[in-house]
Amino acid sequence: METKQLGNTGVCVSAIGLGAMPMSLSDRPPESQSIDVIYRALDLGITFIDTADSYCKDESDKHHSERLIHKALQTYNGDVSHVVVATKGGLMRPNGNWTRNGNPQHLRETIRISFEALGGEKPIDVWQYHAPDPDYTIEESLAPAKEAVEEGLIRFVGVSNFSVEQIKRARDVVDIVSVQNQYNPWYRQPEFDGVLEYCENNGLTFLPWSPFGGSRRHQGLQDFPAIAKLAKEKGVSVYSIVLAWLRSKSPCILPIPGASKISSIEDTVHAVDVKLSDEEVQGIDRQT
Repeated sequence: METKQLGNTGVCVSAIGLGAMPMSLSDRPPESQSIDVIYRALDLGITFIDTADSYCKDESDKHHSERLIHKALQTYNGDVSHVVVATKGGLMRPNGNWTRNGNPQHLRETIRISFEALGGEKPIDVWQYHAPDPDYTIEESLAPAKEAVEEGLIRFVGVSNFSVEQIKRARDVVDIVSVQNQYNPWYRQPEFDGVLEYCENNGLTFLPWSPFGGSRRHQGLQDFPAIAKLAKEKGVSVYSIVLAWLRSKSPCILPIPGASKISSIEDTVHAVDVKLSDEEVQGIDRQT
């Protein structure tokens, strides 16, 4: 598996990660299936797993994904010392909905629970503030993350759904290694709002969430002739083409496609070997 550095940390991880969200929402598969998916990802060389405290059914099920990942890592028959788990905090799941909560006290509490859910024996590899809450300043909400780094609960900090200005403010509070914003063929905002350029220029890893457009759109990838044609020509899925397209956009991009089936994670890994020419990338750009 190709690797790349996580931010400016000196830590290397797989060039494509595993997104854990589909394994923990209301339509999640049986736990045994999810654990098999994580095992297969590890077998194939994936060493970066992205999750969140809010990847669950509702508030009573909070931190489900983190506990699932910890269980898989604990029972995997192989070396997991090099695996990096990135989690997030700052979203709530009342009745299965998504709401923001940047209250510093809540964030202090959820960081501690995430630390315990992931084993409680070593710092959280990467903790990301999931989305800015307009009721609190960036400085107020990230103060608990800085405290947790100093206490040894968190190793590295990232942010999610942030603008360039918000990233700059975050970096004044605590070192930031990653930015996780939406980026896919339907939503190319990071190319135009300066976030992708800022990450590249400042050595931050960019993690594109929803790379296939989410559960309601991913089937529509076949409707982009440039993507479908390239998939047929190269003998890979449209998903591999999209991941290759994202990777071609910047060396700082580390895709984290979600998976809940072994076949999905096996397909994801193929994308590392798919190379697109500038002309092929431009052809996709014109249609998206």
